[in-house]
Amino acid sequence: MTKRTAPGPEADLELVHGSGNIFRDFGDPSPDAAQMKCVLAAQIIVTLDQRKLGVRAAEEITGIAAADFSRIRHVKLGRFTIDRLVAILNRLDRRVEVRVGAAPRRGASVSPIAVS
Repeated sequence: MTKRTAPGPEADLELVHGSGNIFRDFGDPSPDAAQMKCVLAAQIIVTLDQRKLGVRAAEEITGIAAADFSRIRHVKLGRFTIDRLVAILNRLDRRVEVRVGAAPRRGASVSPIAVS
């Protein structure tokens, strides 16, 4: 994270450039895993929206409880593991690819997954 003081009348404001991972910026103990869970959940939500599926319809199609889809829609991801989110995407006929690369710890990060 890079901090810089704004010039001029906004001098009392501080501009902060993040790392690209908000979980890392706020000191989460597992920032990459937390970001990956959010990206996967976002892709589940996008898929449901594209297909105009409510939580009950998603349950009928996938066999995953409607309550789980509701939790995902409300970004309550504490009960979900990365592999469970991937399994839900698979049941929605989405393929997940994970790319791993070396990046400087302080540099901007690239989204670690692609969903198709």
